[in-house]
Amino acid sequence: MTKQTMINTSSESAQDYALDVRNELVLVYVNGEFFPRREARVSVFDSGFALGDGVWEGLRLVKGRIISLQAHMDRLFEGAASIALDIGMDRKALEQELWRTLEHNGMTDGAHIRLMVTRGTKRTPNQDPRFVIGGATIVIVAEYKAPKPEIRAKGLSLMTSTFRTSGPDVFDLRLNSHSRLNLIQALIQAINLGADEALMLDPRGFVASCNSTNFFIVRSGGEVWTSTGHYSFRGITQANVIRAWQAGGGAVRECDFTLAQVYSADEAFVTGTLGGVTPVTRIDGRLIGNGKPGPVTARAGELYHQACLSG
Repeated sequence: MTKQTMINTSSESAQDYALDVRNELVLVYVNGEFFPRREARVSVFDSGFALGDGVWEGLRLVKGRIISLQAHMDRLFEGAASIALDIGMDRKALEQELWRTLEHNGMTDGAHIRLMVTRGTKRTPNQDPRFVIGGATIVIVAEYKAPKPEIRAKGLSLMTSTFRTSGPDVFDLRLNSHSRLNLIQALIQAINLGADEALMLDPRGFVASCNSTNFFIVRSGGEVWTSTGHYSFRGITQANVIRAWQAGGGAVRECDFTLAQVYSADEAFVTGTLGGVTPVTRIDGRLIGNGKPGPVTARAGELYHQACLSG
């Protein structure tokens, strides 16, 4: 491996999780059948493999419930419709396949589910969707995943990337597409500069999101800010955290804000399906607040967790 292609592996990640030996035995759903993880395959001519032509959802199982299942189904089917992708089954049938995957693996709690739908196998690897032969490819991977406690204890370090998020006229990030290359480029840049995740600005220079999570800051008085979402993905966990915080009597502003306001914030955190609420303690080499996870972040995490358990 040349120096130019190496990626620093010493940093943490908002997507990181504690290793669980049970995951070696999970069965993966591929088009209605189940396979051991080492035998699960899709064709090299699959639209998702060849072109990133597909949509996906990440879901979390907590005490027998898939959190925000209907919101995830809304986003998946809306995304599929926007790219004229026929999933080949309705919402109820697809939900049943999710539950069937969990039942096959004996999972009732602490699982993360990746539901992936591509346009299907093509006659030849090109962009034209008319070359698809057969129906959509549906893959469901359910694994035991718990966020690493040491990440929550220490907090993440972010770096502001030179790669920007995009507007819907360029690439609509609210479409949960398999094509995530600009977000991956931002993450690689951050990793190789010693950070855990990338903080990304929108085309106007305002803070948008991180590469895989939504970003929040805490201002004086405990007011919580996050971006408008005009130039970033609208996270389902982000929406749930906002609702839980407001239900607990807290104030949230969805607004434009700058890096200068980020650097002077009392606290910062990110939200995502796997990690829930994860503190951020350093951005661009600067300590946020006192450089430790703060009480507002902890409270936001507690309120979100309680909301998940209550349904």
